[in-house]
Amino acid sequence: MAVTEKITFCRICEAHCGMVATVDGGVVTKLRPDKEHPLSRGEACPKGIAMVDVQNDPDRVTSPLRRRPDGEFEEISWETALSEIGSRLRAVIDRDGPGSVGWYFGNPGAFSYSHSLWVKGFMEGLGSPHYYTASSQDVANRFAASAMLYGSPALVPIPDLHRTDFLLVVGANPFVSHGSLLTAPRIRERLRAITGRGGRVVVVDPRRTETARAFEHVAIRPDTDAWMLASILSVMIEEGLVDEALVASQANGWPAWRARLAPLTPESTEALTGIPGEQLRQLARDLAAAPSAAVYGRTGSCLGRHGTVTAFLLDLVNIASGNLDRPGGSVFGLPAVAFDEVASLAGLDTYGKVHSRLGGFPDVLGALPASLLAKEMTTPGKGQIRAFFTSAGNPVLSCPDGEELEEALETLDLYVSLDIYVNETNRHADYVLPSTTWLERDELPLPFLGFYVTPFVQYSEPVVEPRGEAREEWEIIDAISKEIGVQPYPAAPLRALSKLGLRPTPKFVANALVRTGREGDRFGLRPGGLSLAKLRRQPHGVVVADEIATGVLAKRVRHRDGKVRLDRPELLAEFDSMDSSPAPGGEFPLRLIGLRELRSHNSWMHNAPLLMRGGREQPARVNPQDASEAGVADGERVKVSSKSGSIELTVAVTDEVMQGTIAIPHGWGHRGGWRLANEAGGVNVNQLASAEADDLERLAGMAFLNGIPVRLEAAA
Repeated sequence: MAVTEKITFCRICEAHCGMVATVDGGVVTKLRPDKEHPLSRGEACPKGIAMVDVQNDPDRVTSPLRRRPDGEFEEISWETALSEIGSRLRAVIDRDGPGSVGWYFGNPGAFSYSHSLWVKGFMEGLGSPHYYTASSQDVANRFAASAMLYGSPALVPIPDLHRTDFLLVVGANPFVSHGSLLTAPRIRERLRAITGRGGRVVVVDPRRTETARAFEHVAIRPDTDAWMLASILSVMIEEGLVDEALVASQANGWPAWRARLAPLTPESTEALTGIPGEQLRQLARDLAAAPSAAVYGRTGSCLGRHGTVTAFLLDLVNIASGNLDRPGGSVFGLPAVAFDEVASLAGLDTYGKVHSRLGGFPDVLGALPASLLAKEMTTPGKGQIRAFFTSAGNPVLSCPDGEELEEALETLDLYVSLDIYVNETNRHADYVLPSTTWLERDELPLPFLGFYVTPFVQYSEPVVEPRGEAREEWEIIDAISKEIGVQPYPAAPLRALSKLGLRPTPKFVANALVRTGREGDRFGLRPGGLSLAKLRRQPHGVVVADEIATGVLAKRVRHRDGKVRLDRPELLAEFDSMDSSPAPGGEFPLRLIGLRELRSHNSWMHNAPLLMRGGREQPARVNPQDASEAGVADGERVKVSSKSGSIELTVAVTDEVMQGTIAIPHGWGHRGGWRLANEAGGVNVNQLASAEADDLERLAGMAFLNGIPVRLEAAA
């Protein structure tokens, strides 16, 4: 068989860099950046290159596995696996009802349109509310804020990087993350272009991150972003920097916030945020005076006690400064297929449509808080989870209190995992079903098209056939659905087709969405428009516009009056109840934050030799003053404790974190079926987080993973 090269794009993070795969004898032997990709232009990070290690990993699951009574796995046939799963699942549903079935959907699954649609369709068809995703450890409160502000959780504005004069980055590190809810390949180049044309990039973070080192850094105490943003707005109100007429034309409810924000001057919040009052005051003036400005925040701003309020205030600064829906400001993407419109038509853009059985938390895009999974499995009553599925997920490492979840998994009547590895979670599964990597399936990045700073669309065919007996997730879900008589489709038109005896495929859905989308050919009625066939002929992707259109707010907002809604009662109440206690102290005087690593992606890429080359350590970054007070030195073993647990690891003493802050990377502490990852050591930092309902963020059910009160001491 001849050696060939195939064009594709990376689906590890949201940058979606173009890639070229070398295929020899049906095996991917090399991945390199695609120099002809219009946006990434020959750039890719180490993770994309290392995907060949994952693709060909000897530890990868390539046959259906069944767990024996001794805890070890044995290979079985697909026919046996599907028959047994169907029989056991029907028994649970017959006894306890469809509401006893739960599904957890991990981060990599979001990069497969077919996987995500079929999981949601399966749960909709089943009629169970127990749908969980990694969003409650990552981004759910951003979507919750959008639901309140714009009427759809799927409508999220992005910074117009190409035209902005002032970018304020809050709790994000795009030099390492490559952008999140922001698709911008070569993002380092794009950020440096802002300062290159005379603009400014200011990074607010408790740690002097890789991004902060390249630009201006404002150090802030963890979990005080909401107060910082409130003080910026206070200065704008006090000094007459708000265009009141413009705000009134775009939004309803500003007076209620004006009254609340005005007293929160930078001087009054300085003891809480750690930012000198005059420094924050000048930052507010500079932002308001810039010809154009955009405020952008991500996980660092999402994972505290008040994440939904923080996400709301990020947008409120954009609105009050006159920078929402204007060139160089915070804008709404111009996707070839508008995911917010698709979600609305399919009834998937929900917020608070259902509430969790425990704690009464609202769903966000259909998903409930994953932190409650263990208790949903062990708490008796109607709706108790007795059968459980995970796909592309490892909640034992990504959710708070993984030990509690491990114990709960062992109580289930059925647990099935769809994955490429045996990980820390699914080692407790009854069945592990081998799924495909992104090199083995087609892709249209449907949920991310609206986040491209350059409007763009790309479709990729599979690079190689699935390895071993692996199957695409949608095919597995479809097969299980047939076993129990469920139609796995999230939208009414697809369910109608199924009643006619047709079972629509993902490609059928993707083609229909592209052809009826903003740039579509309308099935031949608009010659020159897009279809999957046309995208196949342009494998490097298609730029659909040079810039994002502005002046579209009234058309994009889902509220009937076309205006942003600021006065949601629950949001005002949450703001009023925020704890304004001053600097940390007491039994747990320090505050824990997470950090991203360039050679990691959550928990699933630590078995790739290229990324683990040279050894990997995951130390706790500690400020010299805090290390001195705890009596510990650089390189020593330390114990970090919270009210929820404790971990031991090495300490790295560094002034990159501000005093009072400890930074520890997540995704480590492996004990699965991946040998290299297990050998790497490290600890599960989420053992320091709480899975109690009272400790979750009320408006979105988000886990409290940033700003956790902790204590540092020398290890015994």
